[in-house]
Amino acid sequence: SEIVFSDGTTLSIKAQDVLVIVGPNNAGKSATLRGIQVKLKSSSEPSHVLTSIVVTKEGDVIDLEKWVTQWTRRKPTSDAENPQYAGLGATIHQSVIRFDWQQKNSLGHLTRWMCHFLTADERLQICNPPKTISFSQEGQSHPIHYLQRDDSLELNLSAKFHAAFGVDMIVHRNAGSTVPVHVGERPAIELGEDRVSFSYIKKLEQLPCLHEQGDGMRSFAGVLLATSVGREAILLIDEPEAFLHPPQARLLGETLVESKGDSRQLFIATHSSDVLRGILNTNSPDVKVARIRRNGGVNSIKLLDNSRIKELWGDPLLRYSNIFDGLFHEGVVVCEGDADCRFYAAVLDAVCSASGGSLKRPDMMFTHCGGKARLPMVIRALREVDVPVCAVADFDVFSDEEPLKSIIEALGKKWADFSKDWKTVKSAIDSKRPDLSTEDVKNEIAKILKTVSSSSLPEAAREDLRTVLRKSSAWSIAKLVGCPFVPSGDPTKACENLLQMFREAGLHVVEVGEVEGFVRAEAGHGPKWVNAVLSRNLAIDPALETARAFVKRLI
Repeated sequence: SEIVFSDGTTLSIKAQDVLVIVGPNNAGKSATLRGIQVKLKSSSEPSHVLTSIVVTKEGDVIDLEKWVTQWTRRKPTSDAENPQYAGLGATIHQSVIRFDWQQKNSLGHLTRWMCHFLTADERLQICNPPKTISFSQEGQSHPIHYLQRDDSLELNLSAKFHAAFGVDMIVHRNAGSTVPVHVGERPAIELGEDRVSFSYIKKLEQLPCLHEQGDGMRSFAGVLLATSVGREAILLIDEPEAFLHPPQARLLGETLVESKGDSRQLFIATHSSDVLRGILNTNSPDVKVARIRRNGGVNSIKLLDNSRIKELWGDPLLRYSNIFDGLFHEGVVVCEGDADCRFYAAVLDAVCSASGGSLKRPDMMFTHCGGKARLPMVIRALREVDVPVCAVADFDVFSDEEPLKSIIEALGKKWADFSKDWKTVKSAIDSKRPDLSTEDVKNEIAKILKTVSSSSLPEAAREDLRTVLRKSSAWSIAKLVGCPFVPSGDPTKACENLLQMFREAGLHVVEVGEVEGFVRAEAGHGPKWVNAVLSRNLAIDPALETARAFVKRLI
């Protein structure tokens, strides 16, 4: 009912809750699951992620023994005074059952009956045919046994499997000593046939077996089987997305919540935004999402607001982009455009590779938001889900109070601390005369258009027009030149002060104007420029020294 993490944070858990643990690699997601399992066995067992857990038990020893006898199998050779009970692959003496139930905050040997840690390997192994059991025998030891006995359960899971892979799961009930599961189109039962008729079995055996299929099918089926049957009140699932494509991962996320039942807790460690989307799409009030981070030897956890996550995902930009993949990284760099992301990420890779191991490639994700006007919303969204974020903007972000003010406020700072210096810089650039007056712009545009005879405007003409328009505004020139365009004296001092304050806040302004300003020797803009620059040696090319220094500041 409670989990206490190494930073002292306590999470309260209800009996029917689904706790989804997200975060970057090596933050402690899987270790949290292992910590729960070991502390269920013994509260004194150490865990570098969890300090302690609180186990709440309902019922006395008599209630427990009644529950045990309902579904386990008493060993025929058991001592009448201290019998053994077998189930779910564990055999426990009655005296141990009684003793362990009365321990505080642990379950001891009962842990296997109460808690199941579903690893990736086990999910694959579950699909292997178990040995058959008598229909009159109690104590099913394998999930497939439940399907063998329950037609409705088999059809229900088959429907979910069909939604993911377009084929059915069919239990072979007359295979001899084992119970295999086949996949494919379910054979029709003809007049005079049933599921164990020889003619029906011949049709069934023409279909491939589940345990001989690829890892994706087996993993999906393994999770379905483990979560839909069994007696465990607690299920721990590590990376359910393993081996699955995004649509299947989303469907599995939905299925995990919808199939768990009312009396089972799920603890899911995932590195997949698709699994998380599927889980949240169920709109279940039982779902909790927590993000874990590691700071040195301490693991910190933050419970996220589900309704706010859903609201943020309702924005088309966020919903249909990779922005929320930032949940699974140590930090996110948000840029104005995709070409910017490609360039900065490539330079970072080059810098880290050239360091000879002295500079580890940080777990940073680069993403774009389609222009500086969207930066505040993306920054705020990532900060609300506890993701460290910084932003990169071209120099012309100085040109207007918005969206600059909103960017600063989204980063958690007060605009009043920046506004005085900003006004100084803006006024100084606004006062500079552009290269071309309005009349000059009209004349230049007319000259360009006069040379065009084709029905569509050639690329060369469009570039000429862009050049003219850039010369019509002082801010257009500022974006081309960057910091050197700021007048000397107080404006330059204010600009330098602002750039430093921006960096400390998490906004990195491109001091050379725009990303293309890092290498003006390459022509073009956006993707064309990036493609040309990426052919250079990014680690040692002297022309890229300023870019390398800029990217190191992002780290």
